Amino acid sequence: MFISGAGQTDVLVVMVRTADTGSRGISTLVIPADSPGISFGSNLEKMGWHSQPTREINFDQVRVPVANRLGKEGEGFKIAMKGLDGGRINIAACSIGTAQAAINRSQVYMLDRQQFGAPLASFQALQFKLADMVTELVAARQMVRLAAFKVDQGDHQASVYSAMAKRFATDVGFEVCNQALQIHGGYGYMQEYPLERYLRDTRVHQILEGTNEIMRLIVSRHLLTQADIEIIQ
Repeated sequence: MFISGAGQTDVLVVMVRTADTGSRGISTLVIPADSPGISFGSNLEKMGWHSQPTREINFDQVRVPVANRLGKEGEGFKIAMKGLDGGRINIAACSIGTAQAAINRSQVYMLDRQQFGAPLASFQALQFKLADMVTELVAARQMVRLAAFKVDQGDHQASVYSAMAKRFATDVGFEVCNQALQIHGGYGYMQEYPLERYLRDTRVHQILEGTNEIMRLIVSRHLLTQADIEIIQ
């Protein structure tokens, strides 16, 4: 359910249960998307992300040869977790990019828009708002880069850093877009301007690839069960 890009790809990477041994009983199969028995639901209507289809995928007696297995039997959960680290960094990067676009538009708007005979850029309250938006964005960008470095290096804490980066960057991205819309006032709420789309599109980033509540759970469990203070130094 809620499969991004479903119906538009040549293959499906599917995690299937092949044994009753918990996480070790999951395997990964690469299945041609046009295999007999595979069908797709209608394109779901979403709040945002209208450019990407999201559908349900149904499997009805789909036969898959063992040659289509990715990795060894029982390694599916491990493969999925590795994919999630990259996916979480990817979603974080999407938030950063959208937030940067929102800031760029806010900067131009504040310089051009006149209010009470002066440009919005001359109002200290809006100056402070823009400064906070940029500061938070820079912090989020650095955290995402650190998490990406951890993943590239195969660091044992890569999953924790990816969770922290995803949580922080997607929260910052949404808030920056929200503040940018506020700076634009009524114009920001109009579809003529892209701010309302930025807001709708970044909102789902706090849900995708594991909700931000789950990200907090990953970080806290690591700290409380590993007794590892390196992560907070």
